[in-house]
Amino acid sequence: MGFLQGVLVLVVIVAFDLKSAWGSLKHRQSSSSMKPQSAPASRGHALSSQGFVNPFQKDYQFPVLDSRRFAQEPLGLQEKQLMQGPVKPLDWKFPVVPEVQRELAANFQLRQPVTPSSVAVQCSENRVHVEVKKDMFSNGQLIQPSGLSMGGCPVVGEDSASGVLIFEYALQDCNSVLMMTEDELVYTYAVTYTPVAFAGTPITRTEGAVVGVQCHYQRLHNVSSNALRPTWVPYASTEVGEDVLVFSMSLMIDDWSFQRPSNIYYLGDTINIEASVKVYNHVPLRVFVDSCVATQVPDVTSVPRYSFIENHGCLVDAKATASSSHFLPRTQEDKIRFQLEAFMFQGGSSPSIYMTCTVKATLASAPSDALHKSCSFSNGWLAADGNHQVCACCDSTCGPAGGSDVPIRGVQWEGKASLGPVMVQGRQKTLAGL
Repeated sequence: MGFLQGVLVLVVIVAFDLKSAWGSLKHRQSSSSMKPQSAPASRGHALSSQGFVNPFQKDYQFPVLDSRRFAQEPLGLQEKQLMQGPVKPLDWKFPVVPEVQRELAANFQLRQPVTPSSVAVQCSENRVHVEVKKDMFSNGQLIQPSGLSMGGCPVVGEDSASGVLIFEYALQDCNSVLMMTEDELVYTYAVTYTPVAFAGTPITRTEGAVVGVQCHYQRLHNVSSNALRPTWVPYASTEVGEDVLVFSMSLMIDDWSFQRPSNIYYLGDTINIEASVKVYNHVPLRVFVDSCVATQVPDVTSVPRYSFIENHGCLVDAKATASSSHFLPRTQEDKIRFQLEAFMFQGGSSPSIYMTCTVKATLASAPSDALHKSCSFSNGWLAADGNHQVCACCDSTCGPAGGSDVPIRGVQWEGKASLGPVMVQGRQKTLAGL
């Protein structure tokens, strides 16, 4: 019994010592986490001679493994590596696709569209029959009958087998224009096509066109030596002439063979100007420059303005400024040429000059008169065509003969033509040394 009590007391003492040792061990672990670990040699004393750990040895320390330290170590290493030196900026860019250089054709020529023969006309004694191919432009695109008209008259029939649209009307219908030459009577019609968009879309693959159609009839000749030759032209011709005739002015080179590529002149230079009229299916016409005004801007009513041709074809610049400006003798009836000495507006803010002219055309068979002339001043007024008498009114007011308000001729065409900007600059002056 006494022996058992002694053993029990010994077990209690040993258990108490183990509890004290375990508390001391926890305290050392908490303090060791704040300090560097000891060298491996110091941990060697905790091993017994048999290589087992002796937990009762006082200088023994359990190794401490901090899971948080190992989890953060890779990031810490990366941060240390980045901070070891200057950081090189990121210069990577997306690769650029190289632009392929395409060679241009050395002998390229723009192909001009060929005018298709898609309109046919048959003229009878009092009617005109016109057929228009539905493939009007010879490009495979068929036109719509609703977009085709002849002088406002609609299509009256269609030949599906031949693929044509048909007009058939009296000669005087469809806004026909009657023109008379010395040998013929000519009826002219305008066949007009206005593109129609494809159904349900806003697009079209054809363009508008206007085709002139004519019927020619020989005039009856009178065998008498005193045959009456009418000089009138129907009023309808005047109406159409305002729409069809195109008046223009151009700067020309010194020999008048081509248009001048530059619009720059210097004071003292001569400006060659050619006024012309484009004649479409008309009897021969003669063109005149009725009046001309020069301004610094395109607005003809602006100030300052200089009128250098006035009074129905009198080139007054030569008389007003003693210049050499003058009309040249005609080489063609539908063209008139004149030379104008270059000038500048005094105190003008711009060297630009805009010229706006009223241009008229009359029948070439009619003689010149006070309202249709080309007069220049050189110690007196002289006409470009030699009929100097018509220039007598240039110093006064030119009007119809006898003071009548009725125009001398019953037919004339009139339009506006402009030119500019013409750049006139002063010549550079060089002073020679004395």
